[in-house]
Amino acid sequence: MGKPHIEVRGLTMAYGDYVIQRDLNFTINRGDIFVIMGGSGCGKSTLLRQMIGLHQPAKGAILYNGVDYWAATEETQASLRRGFGVLFQAGALWSSLTLAENVALPLREFTRLPKDVVQEIVALKLALVGLAGFENFYPSEISGGMKKRAGLARAMALDPEILFFDEPSAGLDPLSSQRLDELILELRNGLGATIVLVTHELPSIFAIANNSVFLDADTRTMIASGDPKLLVEQGPDKVRHFLKRGLSES
Repeated sequence: MGKPHIEVRGLTMAYGDYVIQRDLNFTINRGDIFVIMGGSGCGKSTLLRQMIGLHQPAKGAILYNGVDYWAATEETQASLRRGFGVLFQAGALWSSLTLAENVALPLREFTRLPKDVVQEIVALKLALVGLAGFENFYPSEISGGMKKRAGLARAMALDPEILFFDEPSAGLDPLSSQRLDELILELRNGLGATIVLVTHELPSIFAIANNSVFLDADTRTMIASGDPKLLVEQGPDKVRHFLKRGLSES
């Protein structure tokens, strides 16, 4: 299969002397939809921030196609980051800009493409997420689910190899959440991107993920990794309990 797209080796996350997670080791293959899961306060979002280059680990390595991000030069780090698309929890759209202007931001920042080409790409990305015709709307004029999709269009602006999502379904009703899951699957299948997401939404985990890591707040390390559909039957008790929560109530 070749080398993993992303490899985390011996990672320790800490704030000063306080260790959040230690000894994290897992691999993510090209085209995976990989979920970082675990109870609240276990460090899921911190791990995501370290993977996208916002926060340096206390120890260990994060490799992209075999290149250790945190040991690389600033130039190499910047080059790796250009291959990342990030969708933050709230969508993080600029309220003073239209959807088209929001999606155009990365293209203006990182490329020297002519204005008409930028407009074409923006229209294409918005159409991909089902927002054709909404180019001139402002974030305040659209629903929460549409904001998430607009944020996704912006995350895809530079055709990233890897898309990172932090709680993409947070605050969405079940139908909008399901549509977002379907869209994530379509994008992975259509663009061949690798997708890494933090979520605690069980429907999303089972509908789209084929790989995962489970961070445990009590032992402050990972206690399982692999396909959640296998872990729900074969994983440690705590992981099975997490993945089966709510099933007995329905």
